[in-house]
Amino acid sequence: MELKNIFRKSALVMALGLPVFLTSCDKDDDPVNNTITDVVVNNASFSTLEAAVLKANLQTTLSGTGPFTVFAPNDAAFTASNFTSATLNSLSADSVSKILLYHTIPARILAADVPAGPNAKVVTASGDSVFVTKNSNGVFINGIQVTSADVTADNGVIHVIGRVLNPPIGNIVETAVAARLDSLVKAVTRATTAPGGDPTLASTLSTARLTVFAPTNAAFTQLLSALSLTDINQIPIGTLLAVLRYHVVGARAFSSDLANGNLTMLAGGNTTINLTNGTGGGPSIQGNGNGGNRSNITATNIVCRNGVVHLIDRVLLP
Repeated sequence: MELKNIFRKSALVMALGLPVFLTSCDKDDDPVNNTITDVVVNNASFSTLEAAVLKANLQTTLSGTGPFTVFAPNDAAFTASNFTSATLNSLSADSVSKILLYHTIPARILAADVPAGPNAKVVTASGDSVFVTKNSNGVFINGIQVTSADVTADNGVIHVIGRVLNPPIGNIVETAVAARLDSLVKAVTRATTAPGGDPTLASTLSTARLTVFAPTNAAFTQLLSALSLTDINQIPIGTLLAVLRYHVVGARAFSSDLANGNLTMLAGGNTTINLTNGTGGGPSIQGNGNGGNRSNITATNIVCRNGVVHLIDRVLLP
């Protein structure tokens, strides 16, 4: 028997809590059963999600009475998130379960019932929070747009999304460490601990609700080269502090919250956002001191416990 057929039949039995009997009833007399598990199995565009559900052993859970709301990445969303079969195979069942439960809310929420927000906090089945917004552009979760809403099931509803959601792994500083943004971490550490620095900087980045446009290691290398320096420790501490603060917004701002025009930074001064003039038509951000050289926003909506991080490929200059 094919795996999908086994999956469907076991889900049906578990959902109904009934023993298996052979009967002579007509097919039309069978109970209606179209759970979230069934929807995933029967939709060809959910093949990676189906594999993930099986690995996480959540097929029975998602066939239960619920109700559930699942923000479901389709195959294109997994591809866009660089989440391949090899990635799935490399993860433990527990890790996959945590990711999928982060996409699941233990209640039925139709698109019309999504809070306007912006970024209304909703607790998921994993215990972590997601942030939902409904506006004239559609419905968003953690800045990711719902591409197809209100796919109904007997035990809930599915909203198809364009990216995989990743649960937060820590605060902004911990996320930077985990992402191996070594140059940024070194800069923050020096700006926090060096004489003349701000001893509250690291704690602020760890506790306040913020958005950080985080330069990559290559971005810092480019900056040092432009300054004819070889080490972050050579940057004057006052300059380093001003630059770091110029990368911070004093609120949670997902990509869905960004708009063309000026963006006020926490330390004062504006940057300029353009949603379409970056490499490949993607978004960019430009500092007042960058001399017309924009920074590409290369990755967006990295959720942290106290905010969100977007990666950029050029250091912003006030």
